[in-house]
Amino acid sequence: MALKVAVQMDHINSIRIAGDTTFALCLEAQKRGHILYHYTPDRLSMRDGVVSARVEELSVRDIEGDYYTLGEPISRDLSEMDVVLLRQDPPFDMHYITTTHMLERIHPKTLVVNDPAWVRNSPEKIFVTEFPDLMPETLITKDPLEIAAFRKEFGDIILKPLYGNGGAGVFHLADGDRNLTSLLEMFGQMFREPFIAQRYLKDVRSGDKRIILIDGEPVGAINRVPSETDSRSNMHVGGRAEKTELTDREREICARIGPSLRERGFILVGIDVIGDYMTEINVTSPTGVREVKRFGGADISALFWDAVEAKRQ
Repeated sequence: MALKVAVQMDHINSIRIAGDTTFALCLEAQKRGHILYHYTPDRLSMRDGVVSARVEELSVRDIEGDYYTLGEPISRDLSEMDVVLLRQDPPFDMHYITTTHMLERIHPKTLVVNDPAWVRNSPEKIFVTEFPDLMPETLITKDPLEIAAFRKEFGDIILKPLYGNGGAGVFHLADGDRNLTSLLEMFGQMFREPFIAQRYLKDVRSGDKRIILIDGEPVGAINRVPSETDSRSNMHVGGRAEKTELTDREREICARIGPSLRERGFILVGIDVIGDYMTEINVTSPTGVREVKRFGGADISALFWDAVEAKRQ
């Protein structure tokens, strides 16, 4: 059954295909005979209740430097599509939230993955707080006195923006570091939203594990080890990917959160685990699919489309 699939993403000319999950999903969709359409969030429109986008038919190939072809742009009613992949990267700002309101108008007649209403209502660093016993001690606030007290209690902390992504703006403040006040001043100028502080987990030096779940079930993982000069493990800032297996604790975490993921219609999710603690539940545009396969793990793109096709039957 050929599906018409529109992909809402950052422009395809900006991606790095070696590690891009959206590209991997497109390759598998094309392999199965689905028809792909590409558009960026700024091309989304709604008039008189009709949600449309100026789309371009897309073909992809796994060739560095020559990996896509786009057709001529044409405005299409997105309710004519079978599937829309909501895959642009955060920041999770009002622009991002507005796209979820618009896409909610066509879902589930057109299957939007992940469910736009639940994406909007499940910010990645807040959703995880529904499972406080699975995560490190965490404070969400903009109150400098509360943050100072939290830092005094735990010594080493991580401070980061609440709606950031990709490791941007993540700071490790070691016990005795005198930069907290200046950092809070800078954050206050940059962000209107609260900040998030977490107890620093020393196990991060051994890696920050990305676990990928399809329909609430774990299907693969990759360990991301930070460089000697950085506390962040994100691969685009120098983290090193390595093969890994799930521990009993990680399987327990997945079993605990799985029902909530299924209830919210989250087909593709990536969680971050450091040691015995989950730090984030990524539902906007989770990554790691190509890295898992590269290290001999499951073909998660195939599992993803199996799940989507089952929902479209």
